[in-house]
Amino acid sequence: MTNALFVAWRSGEPQPGPWGPVGRLEFDGSLFRFFYTQGAQTLAGFRPFPEMDDLNQVYESEALFPLFANRLLSPSRPEYEAFLLWGGFDPANPPDPIAILGVTEGIRQTDSIEVFPCPVPDAEGCYLNKFFLHGVRHMAPDAIKRVLTLQVNERLLLKPEPSNQYDANAMAVWTSDRDSPQKIGYVPRYLAREVRQLIEKCGSEIASLLVQRVNRDAPLQQRVLCRMRACWPPGFVPCSQADFEPIPSHAVQWKS
Repeated sequence: MTNALFVAWRSGEPQPGPWGPVGRLEFDGSLFRFFYTQGAQTLAGFRPFPEMDDLNQVYESEALFPLFANRLLSPSRPEYEAFLLWGGFDPANPPDPIAILGVTEGIRQTDSIEVFPCPVPDAEGCYLNKFFLHGVRHMAPDAIKRVLTLQVNERLLLKPEPSNQYDANAMAVWTSDRDSPQKIGYVPRYLAREVRQLIEKCGSEIASLLVQRVNRDAPLQQRVLCRMRACWPPGFVPCSQADFEPIPSHAVQWKS
């Protein structure tokens, strides 16, 4: 079985631009592969990653490419066990790097790259996805305090935000407090469009968002792990836009 992640990028100059898929990272149990998708040709301002400068190549390596390996915490770090727990993993039985990156998103403060898995139906044929709550650091102080009081399995609300100046597909996440619900963050941008489709087709009662973990000792971008479950509508195909399609023609062995 091949584990795979899409690689998203956005321009930061002169101001943050839209996120878009530009590549795909795969692991088949023995080889890592990376290739660019059509989004790399169409997303304004994108330039190939260092040492992966040919958009038409499939890069292969027995070791995880440095671009992505540098986004994982070293097992020698004292906080490594906590790092795995933040993502809902068992430190005694850690998964492969692709699985870890799929939840932690490979986020670094020094660039504009994120990685994410394309959702697949679960055993019951439903949409099931886990992601960290985004945008917490941009919320009001009271909302950040409320984040710290969230409880496991607490229900959250999804609300479209079409007037958002950065992303017309933005999906805001609110608490379900009866008296004074608060906006506490956002669904990751790369999932927002499809989550909005699921809300429209499944209904807000079937498309549910729950708190899976609250990591009070983690950075804000890994503070709240959410779990979304929804129906899988007929004809629904995630990650199916043209910018997700591959563009390479042949493979080369990675040279470290």
